[in-house]
Amino acid sequence: MLDLHRLRLLKEFAGRGTIAATAAALGYTPSAVSQQLAALEREAGVILLDRTARSAELTDAGSRLAAHAERILAQVEEAEADLSAREREPSGRVSVAAFPTAAAAFAPALARSLRAHPALTLLLRQTRRDEGLSSVRWGEVEVALVDDWTGGLAGTGAGVLQFYPLLRDPMVLVVPRGHPLADPAEPVDLRKLSETSRWMAAPAGEPSRQAVDRLLAAAGGVPAMPWEFEGLGTIMSLVSRGIGVAAVPRLALAAGEGRVVVRELPGAEVARDVYAVARTASVRRPSVAVILTALHAGAKHLPGRRTIPSTGSANADPPSDGPSGGVAAEAAG
Repeated sequence: MLDLHRLRLLKEFAGRGTIAATAAALGYTPSAVSQQLAALEREAGVILLDRTARSAELTDAGSRLAAHAERILAQVEEAEADLSAREREPSGRVSVAAFPTAAAAFAPALARSLRAHPALTLLLRQTRRDEGLSSVRWGEVEVALVDDWTGGLAGTGAGVLQFYPLLRDPMVLVVPRGHPLADPAEPVDLRKLSETSRWMAAPAGEPSRQAVDRLLAAAGGVPAMPWEFEGLGTIMSLVSRGIGVAAVPRLALAAGEGRVVVRELPGAEVARDVYAVARTASVRRPSVAVILTALHAGAKHLPGRRTIPSTGSANADPPSDGPSGGVAAEAAG
């Protein structure tokens, strides 16, 4: 019989590509991982890894077994979730990964959910979008908050991940209080602004920077090279001190920087979609349902919140079936 623990190692290796990366992710030594995968080969009766002196890669048989392993482990997790769904009180630790502005915006809602369920604990850590998706897919966290600038991310779950839409997050202009555009009667002219103001933006290649570049290109303005800063919180702080202007996603305002003036941008909306993502096999677990419902409720109370148009590729609402539904509804209140 194939060992579940070794199947999990094989699945991790398939996702991470090297024995060293697999070992680092799971807290093992590379030699221990290699030994366990060799034991799995003996159990399966086929060669799963093509090894050289410096690397290893899956054989065709290894790739097929890794695909089976992902489905088998998802079914095991689903069975565990089904059994725990009969519990009235969620308990244990839930790990959530979030990109930085979402972590700041949704932390209060998550904290409120913990007050209602003293047996539940939370770990909220900040990641980039791709890291959040991989973390939830490979079981490192239960829920991830991710952003999508393309409009197609929710269709990539392939049945393994469930995407729950939280909000559409448009770009807005932020200026210092003493700036001429702090006057709401003054029209926003991005072309003129690009020529007369010091712009600050994320480094080249960052999604929010690409959005800024699209905005200014559409307006016909080509600003001087913006000052580049990692982190929207840093940019907001500099704007508040009168150092320059910036276009940022509205969610960046949730951190509470009150010394800036926010203006809507003219022209076609440039926005990202924000989702909560969980593994399909885990969504009925009461602890996960509480977190998903808390995020859904928190999104409804964010200022200026806009909904994501339905595409049919994402779930409209968090799970609420069985006894865990009552638990999740309680957390939302």
